[in-house]
Amino acid sequence: MHRTALPALAVACVLTACSTPATPPGNTLTPPAALTMTGVPPVPASLPARVGRYTEFRGAGLADMTPDGERLLVVWRAGPANAERTQLHLASAPGQQLRQITTADEPTRSGDFLPSDPNIIVFERDRGGNEATQVFRRDLTTGIETALTEPGQRCDAGIFNRAGTAVLATCAKVDASAAGAGGTANTVSLIDVKTGKPLARFDLPGTGWFAGDMTADDRSVLFNRYISASQAEVWRVELHSGQRTRLLPREGEAPALHFGTAFTQDDRRFTVITDRFGEFRQTYRYDPQSHTFDPVTADIPWDTMGSAVSRDRKRAVFITNEAGVGVARLFDLETLKPLPLPLPKGTNVTGVELSADGSRLAYSTTSPSAPSEIRMLDLRAAAAPATLGTLWVAADTAGIDTSRFAPVEQIAWKSFDGRTITGLIQRPPKSFTGKRPVLIDIHGGPEAQARVGFNGRYNFIVNELGIAFIEPNVRGSTGFGKSFHQLDNGRLREDSVKDIGALLDWIARQPDLDASRVVVQGGSYGGYMANAVAVHFSDRIRGVMPAVGISNFVSFLERTESYRRDLRRVEYGDERDPAMRKWMEETAPLNNAHRIKVPMFIIHGRNDPRVPVQEAEQIAATVRNNGVPVWTMIAENEGHGFGKKENADYLFYARVKFLQKLLLDK
Repeated sequence: MHRTALPALAVACVLTACSTPATPPGNTLTPPAALTMTGVPPVPASLPARVGRYTEFRGAGLADMTPDGERLLVVWRAGPANAERTQLHLASAPGQQLRQITTADEPTRSGDFLPSDPNIIVFERDRGGNEATQVFRRDLTTGIETALTEPGQRCDAGIFNRAGTAVLATCAKVDASAAGAGGTANTVSLIDVKTGKPLARFDLPGTGWFAGDMTADDRSVLFNRYISASQAEVWRVELHSGQRTRLLPREGEAPALHFGTAFTQDDRRFTVITDRFGEFRQTYRYDPQSHTFDPVTADIPWDTMGSAVSRDRKRAVFITNEAGVGVARLFDLETLKPLPLPLPKGTNVTGVELSADGSRLAYSTTSPSAPSEIRMLDLRAAAAPATLGTLWVAADTAGIDTSRFAPVEQIAWKSFDGRTITGLIQRPPKSFTGKRPVLIDIHGGPEAQARVGFNGRYNFIVNELGIAFIEPNVRGSTGFGKSFHQLDNGRLREDSVKDIGALLDWIARQPDLDASRVVVQGGSYGGYMANAVAVHFSDRIRGVMPAVGISNFVSFLERTESYRRDLRRVEYGDERDPAMRKWMEETAPLNNAHRIKVPMFIIHGRNDPRVPVQEAEQIAATVRNNGVPVWTMIAENEGHGFGKKENADYLFYARVKFLQKLLLDK
């Protein structure tokens, strides 16, 4: 199978040392030792009991399928006996208890079977969220785990050779101290998985390289170079010399997004996902000799967001993102004709895997009422009525009847320039009377999208606290065409903040929502958005909760990891240009912090390589010095988000306290 998925604070203290003396001992929850906090009030022991099972939902992620389709590699959160970490598990039959494979204290979120010997898996793991990932192999028979790459780098395990014996690893130097130097090189190695011996090695200049496929003779690799969300190139690289030739776009052609995904059986052509012909990222078969594109999904006016190709290169499944719902479509790669795929309409597919001969399809799916589950379809059967197939791994809903959860609805509003902006809303049950307060959650990226799915812990906020949950797709989001996702680039950045102002207007017009009780949160770029909303709309909201958020694009770009810096400059602007730097400084939330008048709850991981922790520290100190209440939570063992359950749980309890105080007056 071959697949593609589309690329300490100055006044800090540990909470237990800062607890209010009036709090009776034993009546509060002891926080995880890794959390350093200021301002965060003690969490009463009664709150976790009330939240209870809402923190125990477990969904199954589909990592890989053995070539014969008989076993699955599953991403699953292990139970308390295994430190509550997300790890790789083996599923050998439908409904059978999962066998845990990886056991480290750090989460393991992806992996692959070695195609030539599925008793060996290849996976990546970092430490403390630092993203300096190493590539490992693990023998399922002996349990022995061996590193295939050296520490101190960020290595991605990419494709396997056609024989299924070697993995192509792409490594970039980790250089957190670099300030302003433009990018770094990638070292590519073809590694024999069983021996650990490198079979080939070469360097690629700059960053953003990832492999799409390898020819059957192991001589050439189809490489993609990701430059930005609107520009990517396809290259053919000779494996043993490193000599490279750009295939797309050709010299003189306009830049566009191109992702080469898989060679055809004869290695002369390859499938490519591109937006060069229109607004959306659609799939074509490309012939480099004749420079012709044969359409595959070109009649589907939505983005292709993922794919799986059988190892015999005869069949492919493409996932199209249709209004935030993943739709799986099966194709014959020789004729490029669609094949029957009997999934019921509305099935929200999030991941796919094909057996080597394309006869079996494993897929993951989710909905507002169900965490991710994994099912399998036998594609050898004749066309049949719609069916979900066989359930292999069921979600764990912790005994909660999730079927009663409110549906996620599409909403739309007009922004300042007349443009229509859309989003999702989950409304509280009708048992909550009167106008309901609102939590706005802004996605990161910014080239991401709020999509229909299961809202996990936030179902407690909707169903038990009666707070409406809104996820906007402001300009700059993907899924709505390339023109839309370029509307916030560079100096247009604050137009996306104005989209939130227009959303506040929309909330004020709704008979069931209370525009006087709104809190805004977001992670990563969404964290910047929360900071910026606090600057521009402090008179219209109650508070903000930025997580791993940017407070100044200049300091962010100077401190972010060098393997990401040039990518981010394309999106946000180049801080080395004096005029752009001046604009960035003038609009930075940090430099406009005097306009923030609402309480803030600032969250970050100490080891974050993407948005360094100084972005949180500097705005927290500035806003606090202005006399505005600020809570901070810094996880010493986390990076760009909280991946350890004990930290994520405590963070959620603190979020609930923040919302209760500001929206429910508790």
